[in-house]
Amino acid sequence: MGLERSQGWRGWRLPLNLRLPRGSHPAPGPEAPGSDTSVVDCAVYRNGLREDRRLGYAQAYEEVRQITAAAHDPDAAFVWLGLLEPTEAAMADVARVFGLHELAVEDALTANHRAKIERYGDVAFFVLRTTGYVEHADFTETSEVVETGAVMMFIGPQFVITVRHGAPGALQPVRAALEAKRSRLALGPWAVAHAICDRLVDTYLDVSNLIEADVDLVEERVFGREAANPGIAQIYQLKRELMEFKRAVLPLQRPLAFLSEEKELFPKELRNYFRDVNDNLARIADRVAGLDDLLNSILQSRLAQVSIDQNNDMRKIAAWAAIAAMQTAIAGIYGMNFDNMPELHWRYSYAGVWVIMLAGGAGLYTLFRRSGWL
Repeated sequence: MGLERSQGWRGWRLPLNLRLPRGSHPAPGPEAPGSDTSVVDCAVYRNGLREDRRLGYAQAYEEVRQITAAAHDPDAAFVWLGLLEPTEAAMADVARVFGLHELAVEDALTANHRAKIERYGDVAFFVLRTTGYVEHADFTETSEVVETGAVMMFIGPQFVITVRHGAPGALQPVRAALEAKRSRLALGPWAVAHAICDRLVDTYLDVSNLIEADVDLVEERVFGREAANPGIAQIYQLKRELMEFKRAVLPLQRPLAFLSEEKELFPKELRNYFRDVNDNLARIADRVAGLDDLLNSILQSRLAQVSIDQNNDMRKIAAWAAIAAMQTAIAGIYGMNFDNMPELHWRYSYAGVWVIMLAGGAGLYTLFRRSGWL
């Protein structure tokens, strides 16, 4: 993950320390949550309960700092800020308020990153890929099966910031479900990270089930007796969609494996929860690998079928060419009009030639039919 061991916060940091300045009193941000269109939700959570007041993220963060200072407990409260496809200017203001690293902020502006976890001082930057299944009436060579997006999380001691890109992976249900579990939410920002990971892995399972149904349908068509077998382009398109899903799922294994073994980054109560998510992801990864192997076998089988069909067509063409060649040979011989030819002046020579041509053609047709060429 590009991390180096150090004596910094719980032992991990990046090679370069290029963090933006982090003042004791952040400059005011938007005065209200709705002043920035990229802000989906912003809330202060104190001892597992959401504060009813609506605040801008700068005011919310300042309130959290005051609560934790008064309680002499850094885990007494935290702020959860949710962003949807923020602009560069909006993300720069969030980075200034929360003191985020400029490299992580740059990564958070685009959705084309692999799943990873990085540490910038006391802030962890966690990238996850989101997936969704695209419904389609019938699978064609241009059908889209999987759509992907990204969720980035900045997880600090007193805040968690989620940045979402793309349609799949809405986090409002995660927030609502987590707010109903006060004891879990009281564990702090990493409880939010776990809830999001758990939700996304459950989504991976749902999408993998639907993709498996598509693969089963293609398999039935390839090996079934239906007249219209799927084309190679259709199978290859499904394989491409599966590869897109695979690129979203498999890279998450390394970050989750790291979190499932981490002993100092978050409360020990969450360790088993991350381990459970990692186990579920491992099973999904095995399923994806199995589907990929099955699609490879289906593709090879379809290629073999096409080759066999082409050989059958060539045999049919060769058989009809042989029948036509015999007729052509007889007609060519008796069309030379030489004076000294057998049966040239015979009364029944014309009818006899027709009988020979038809009988020879019928005999060859029967022979090719019995051998399977026709």
